[in-house]
Amino acid sequence: MLKLASASEYDPASLPDLLPLYYRRLFPFSQYYRWLSYGGVVKSCFQNREFSFTLKDDIYVRYQSFSSQGELEKEIQKINPYKIDIGAVFSHRPNQHNTVKSGTFQALEKELVFDIDMTDYDDVRRCCSAADICSKCWTLMTIAIQILDRALREDFGFKHCLWVYSGRRGVHCWVCDEAARKLSATARSAVAEYLSLVKGGEDTIKKVQLPDLIHPFVMESLNVISRYFVDYAVVKQDILGSKESVDKVLALVPEDVKKELKTDFHNEKNPVKRWDRLVSHVERPQGKKGQQAAREIMLQYCYPRLDVNVSKGVNHLLKSPFSVHPKTGRISVPIDPREVDQFDPFAVPTISLICQELDRPRAGEEEEEEAKDKENESAPTEKRRVRDYKKTSLAKYVRVFEQFVEKMERARRGELLKKSDLQRDF
Repeated sequence: MLKLASASEYDPASLPDLLPLYYRRLFPFSQYYRWLSYGGVVKSCFQNREFSFTLKDDIYVRYQSFSSQGELEKEIQKINPYKIDIGAVFSHRPNQHNTVKSGTFQALEKELVFDIDMTDYDDVRRCCSAADICSKCWTLMTIAIQILDRALREDFGFKHCLWVYSGRRGVHCWVCDEAARKLSATARSAVAEYLSLVKGGEDTIKKVQLPDLIHPFVMESLNVISRYFVDYAVVKQDILGSKESVDKVLALVPEDVKKELKTDFHNEKNPVKRWDRLVSHVERPQGKKGQQAAREIMLQYCYPRLDVNVSKGVNHLLKSPFSVHPKTGRISVPIDPREVDQFDPFAVPTISLICQELDRPRAGEEEEEEAKDKENESAPTEKRRVRDYKKTSLAKYVRVFEQFVEKMERARRGELLKKSDLQRDF
């Protein structure tokens, strides 16, 4: 039996020993295949999908494709990839792309995807930087999911948005509706631009510029941010605490207001009261430009920062759900957007923990169930795997994924019923 490190002591050196166990007994291949085959009506939907694998020592293998769940499973269990990326559905099978006439191998469709990385917020978070995250700055991801999930569903009418923790410092979104999967690169760019408010590089001081008339989408986003802003930005990030952080905030307000606030802040040291003063100053009837300053600050400090290039390209690869992050050992697990406030990235299981949990003795009903399982040693591999992941901390995340897939399948059956009813009417 493998000697496993505890969850808190994940050792990247143990990954080669843990991955075979993970892929053999815990990876949810059945639900994964159901997701990517989209009902199996169009066979090429899965068969022409590109998978990319990163192996040990950063060996990168692109243009992999598979005819069935069994074939995918067999290959993954054979090579035990450190990372799995998912690409587009192509016009031909990706593993045969070298045999296809030049120019005819084309990316036809892919989920509309979004990638939000904590490093893009480094200019506005004081607690951490680079790849580091903590419970304070994770609030930014909570805000991002709420804003974007609402916009995708209510403004664009999408129904099937799969949110996934990256395993380290960010989140991904896969919009799986058929209409989203078939969007052109131009349409994807339009959606990404609509959702982008924070613009400009490191040298840009003021990254949010609001017009006089604010779009309802921006107001909806501000409604979300306002629930978190004082506790997150003013208190926990202390954006009005030190002189350096105060100067950064005051650089975003009109010059005449800045002078008044500097005087006010000299006498008032409490950050929350400082924020109240700033809001009251900029909201005075002195012209609409100044009135937007507080909103612009809230958006600059808290609005989702999208990697637009990831969303624009049809053939852009994105890390797969249930892939393992090699540095943290954490699994890229789905997030239920309805319970995003309760999601804790530090509670997400590591591969070492779930492999350990497989061998833990259990009590009560679970023990009885295991006894029954042992009686039936001839049970199919798939059933054994289902039982295995249910013994671990991975179970609740697989359930979130399963519910997402089931909802998509119900919606698809509903569409088929509607179509058959319409055909009967004619």
